[in-house]
Amino acid sequence: MTAPRLTRTYLAVPAHRERMVERAAGSTADAVFLDLEDAVPVGEKNAALRTAIDAITRLDWGQKTVTVRINAIDSPSIAEEVEKLSGLARLDAVLLPKAERVVDVIGIGERLSQHRGGRDHPLELDLLIETALGVVNVDALAAAHATVAALHFGVGDFSASIGARSDEIGLSPRDYRHVASAAEEHRETALDLFAYPMMRILIAARAFQLRAIDGPFGAFRDNQGTLGSAVKAASMGYDGKQLIHPDQIEPTRSSFVPSASDIASAQRVIEAMRAAERDGHGAVTLDGRMIDLANVRMAERILRFAS
Repeated sequence: MTAPRLTRTYLAVPAHRERMVERAAGSTADAVFLDLEDAVPVGEKNAALRTAIDAITRLDWGQKTVTVRINAIDSPSIAEEVEKLSGLARLDAVLLPKAERVVDVIGIGERLSQHRGGRDHPLELDLLIETALGVVNVDALAAAHATVAALHFGVGDFSASIGARSDEIGLSPRDYRHVASAAEEHRETALDLFAYPMMRILIAARAFQLRAIDGPFGAFRDNQGTLGSAVKAASMGYDGKQLIHPDQIEPTRSSFVPSASDIASAQRVIEAMRAAERDGHGAVTLDGRMIDLANVRMAERILRFAS
């Protein structure tokens, strides 16, 4: 992976909706992906590609990470999409939906490496893990090609893939609960459908030094739901979260930015270990707890998000 970049807020926008694309370019999102796949009707696919190319070339994207979600691997347009997008100097990555098989990832990675246009390096390849097969193969997919830079979790299609009884993106089914025994008065505890796939994707990303991006929370007008979903992803260690509406940018960003107390604590850990190392120690006691270099690595990650 290239130098780390902040991708806390990853705004999705249909590529054929020119005004929405322009608003996304001017937004405060860290990253944007222009969608050529699910958000675009079949009859608008060609127009979406043209609009995406024009927007990437013409608009001022500032410091944003700019990505295009191409169509699925079996799409008749994918070869044209990869070839035309590869030469765009301002484009950072392409996002492959429904990534499931290593051979497909290798094929796209090789195409990106061959069609560089005027670029001195190939585009990064992000993988959208959104099916049962994708989760089963996620370790191999993460290591499939040198261009792979990030794993995204596709919560909606994953729910459909496993047959979950829900039609809400990013929410566990209402009836997915643990029911206690009669002796415990049949108390119910809500369960998280996404805990396992999120952790599998995160571990694969970390194992191969990739970014991990959580999927969107579909009820974009539910500020508390947006916030809670983002807090979960940030707490787990994800690098960011996909958004489907600009109103989700600020609550999501705030979830990934550590608090003032978290920042102060991280700085104290680093300073304490520096002092310990100067004295020839590999560990030190701070506030009644033992800290060592593992704590420093955790603290440094917290500070990387402090902006």
